Amino acid sequence: MKIAIYGTGGVGGYFGGRLAQAGADVHLIARGDHLEALQRDGLRVNSVFGDFTVDVPATDDPADIGPCEFVLFTVKSFDTEAAARNLHPLLDDDTAVISLQNGVDNEEKIAAEIGREHVMGGVAYIFSTIAEPGVIDHTGGPTSFTIGELDGVRSDRTERLLEWCDRADGMDAELSEAIRTDLWKKAAFICAHAGMTAAVRLPVGEIRNQQASWEMYRRIIDEVCSVGRASGIELPDGTVNEWMEFAADLDAESYSSLHYDLTHGKPMELEALHGAIVRRGRKAEVAVPMNEAVYAVLRPWAQRNEVNRE
Repeated sequence: MKIAIYGTGGVGGYFGGRLAQAGADVHLIARGDHLEALQRDGLRVNSVFGDFTVDVPATDDPADIGPCEFVLFTVKSFDTEAAARNLHPLLDDDTAVISLQNGVDNEEKIAAEIGREHVMGGVAYIFSTIAEPGVIDHTGGPTSFTIGELDGVRSDRTERLLEWCDRADGMDAELSEAIRTDLWKKAAFICAHAGMTAAVRLPVGEIRNQQASWEMYRRIIDEVCSVGRASGIELPDGTVNEWMEFAADLDAESYSSLHYDLTHGKPMELEALHGAIVRRGRKAEVAVPMNEAVYAVLRPWAQRNEVNRE
């Protein structure tokens, strides 16, 4: 099984490392100091399930790798279109590119570049990040990995990948026949958790302690679900309560990657999260005042960090 990890950050680094441990032929795509460390020292993962290091090829040029059976596409959402234009050297007739990104628009952007037949949906739940060049920190939470064809078909290629995921330690994998629903369910949680921890700039425990803030957290989830249903997605009625129960059990010190990027001057995924919900809400004539508020509060910071990147 030849697999390329396009974007070896917290998500791609962890799952790619686990698949390499299981014996898959894994190739990493990264850049800058992170790439140099991967080439020099291998991929090092510090995990609550046990630390490990794997020595796998790493490059910044997909042409060095060639066609793969699968590509785990894990770049930040604001890099989706640019990275998708570089996917062609990795493609064979049946190659599947699986987006494991935040947001609900990435699959369509990738498909516009390489064709819908190559695109699968994916949802990953994991708390991990790049601790330093070449090193991934997995700090806790679930390590679940859900994949599915966009049309809901249970294909041979999804079965093949699931078999490899089942061989790997430290990850739970499953197939979905409604991956678009899964994508929207995740977006509902991420918009609430990322939006609130970034806008308030405090961990979820302190948000839970304030009734007004905790209610806003709930309303963000509800708004995303409403927009999803207006967009034709069949979201279960209990989605809001399910996520509120999940968030109630999170470590009180839990933040989000959006908060990390905000406070470290890095580009933010605001447009793929709250920006997308605001735009889709207006198009569908669904009111999303809580998402609008988060977007308005964070937009100046997103602009500042983007300028700093340039």
